[in-house]
Amino acid sequence: MSTASTSTASSGTGTTAPVLAAQDVTVAFGFGARAHPVLHSVGVRLERGRTLGLVGESGSGKSTLARAMIGLIRPRSGRILLDGEDVTALRGRRLTGLRRRVQLIPQDPYGSLNPRMTVGDAIAEAIEPRRGGLRRHRAAVAGWLETVALDGSAAERYPHEFSGGQRQRIAIARALAVEPEVIIADEVTSALDCSVQAEVLNLLADLRASLGLTMLFISHDLAVVRHVSDEVAVMYLGRIVEQSPRDELFDRPRHPYTRLLLDSVPDGVLQVPTVVGEPPDPSDPPPGCPFHTRCPSGPLANPDRTRCATERPEPVNPDSRASCHYPLVPHS
Repeated sequence: MSTASTSTASSGTGTTAPVLAAQDVTVAFGFGARAHPVLHSVGVRLERGRTLGLVGESGSGKSTLARAMIGLIRPRSGRILLDGEDVTALRGRRLTGLRRRVQLIPQDPYGSLNPRMTVGDAIAEAIEPRRGGLRRHRAAVAGWLETVALDGSAAERYPHEFSGGQRQRIAIARALAVEPEVIIADEVTSALDCSVQAEVLNLLADLRASLGLTMLFISHDLAVVRHVSDEVAVMYLGRIVEQSPRDELFDRPRHPYTRLLLDSVPDGVLQVPTVVGEPPDPSDPPPGCPFHTRCPSGPLANPDRTRCATERPEPVNPDSRASCHYPLVPHS
């Protein structure tokens, strides 16, 4: 998202309709009184042709949000909007249509590819599920493989015959084969070494530019997120606690949690966060601000800030890009 559009984008009330958005999405696993909430009234917007980075500790709900936005998980409340249309309750062919327009690239490409199918058949199946097959779609399959810098002859081979980086390229080709508008990349570089990471990231950047893709990029690697994103959202315990344009968030964070994440990992890789204390149980979050039990700016250090432990902060909005009673004052 551009800086000019960020305020409206955060609120969900902007004049420019996003291509994909989550509005007040709540997700819980289980039934009745035993249901465990995972997402709490989450709202994000993906502006067409832009990349939104999503960061947070493991278990914060990032992948759950991704699966809700692609229709793999049905929210308990809230809405998923595609070009302004509520697609939350889609079923059957209409749900299939959503999944063709919004494609997920998983963290583990090997687990997403059928080991008994050749790479070519896997891509052909994505192009036309009912009439797939490498013979029918040979030219298209070869074209998509070449798009991700693999030789067309790779179509005849099986997933286990490729390296991790090559399999990730195959997963990207399979996602692109249905010509989606939105790509959700869920930790796509986390299992790759640095040199291969750079190749995959450059490939995604080139594809986004050449195909006009919109992207939700989920990662633990803050350096990568800064490199690929136009805007960044930070999740904590199933909530968006801050969302700002990339440079503003990295240079002038407003939420204490964001500041701690940036300070705790000098190399930019959020693999073992050093935020004080363990995250609370997502199924039983603390009252008030969910971060107050670990926050160095809250009642731990300032006993007079009792509202942190009793009042839930307002969600991210145009006037406050951080969901915090006492946001940090940006340095000039």
